[in-house]
Amino acid sequence: MIEPVRPIAIQDIEGARQRIAGTVLRTPLVRLDLGPSGPDIRLKLENLQPTNAYKIRGAANAVACLSDEQRARGVWTISAGNAGQAVAYAARVAGIPCAVVAIETAPQTKLDRMKALGATIVPVSYEQAWKAAEAHAFAGMDGTFVHPFDNHDFIAGHGTMGLEILEDAPDVRTVIAAIGGGGLITGVGSAIKAVKPDVRVLGSEPETAAPYALSLREGGPRKFPDWQASFVDGAGGQSVTQRMWDRMTPAVDGAVTVSLGEVREAMRLLADKARVIAEGAGALALAAALSGRAGEGSFVCIVSGGNIDLAKFSELVAR
Repeated sequence: MIEPVRPIAIQDIEGARQRIAGTVLRTPLVRLDLGPSGPDIRLKLENLQPTNAYKIRGAANAVACLSDEQRARGVWTISAGNAGQAVAYAARVAGIPCAVVAIETAPQTKLDRMKALGATIVPVSYEQAWKAAEAHAFAGMDGTFVHPFDNHDFIAGHGTMGLEILEDAPDVRTVIAAIGGGGLITGVGSAIKAVKPDVRVLGSEPETAAPYALSLREGGPRKFPDWQASFVDGAGGQSVTQRMWDRMTPAVDGAVTVSLGEVREAMRLLADKARVIAEGAGALALAAALSGRAGEGSFVCIVSGGNIDLAKFSELVAR
């Protein structure tokens, strides 16, 4: 049975922080030097996590919260790569089996790392994976399902990042995060709104897959009619579900849609100015901050991940 949606309380996030402390890094917050006339931007470097993406926060907390009976069954998840790596990593630490319903077009780097972490891979199309995520089920899968974004404990784990941001950047005015399924921004936003409700929390989506911006414009959860796959494979879902709309609404102040060209430029800038390798989704937040459509003031941009084939990265930033 699917648990009802409930608010991500600050106590949930603080509890998660204690549970995942031995598994997850407290990642650095570094200033992006864009010169004296450039905007005030700091980068939350989640690409430095053990799985090179923020999902390890949620996965470690979700697995730690499982009962002995649930663990005995093993776990499975659905992923384009980062969630699969995170759940596989957490499962390996816990000594339990893991399977991943993996999007078959995911970068080979991500598929290889899931396998290296001991996960059994079940390849499916993007549409099949998204339907399974909406249904919280996939035929033939045994074990305990750990949803990659619509899971209370998973989201609470992501909220620990929000606490770190406020501690390291108490003067921040706007925090920007990529939106895929919505778990990252819900967790971070829930923490920030509980501690400093005046700080703005904005999402960033690629123009080829921007269902949350569409949902905001139309006042409710919507499917994105012209969804297209792109190199921004770690974000940009096909739709916003009712459950995630209910979760995001109190925690998010708005969304910025960016072009793929703006994402590529943000990837290049991160490499050039900060020596940071970000995948497409990892550069979405910076692309939004640089677009001028996120307002002014001090920004924290979450670099959500760096799992990208180096040849593909080189090709994208060289354009």
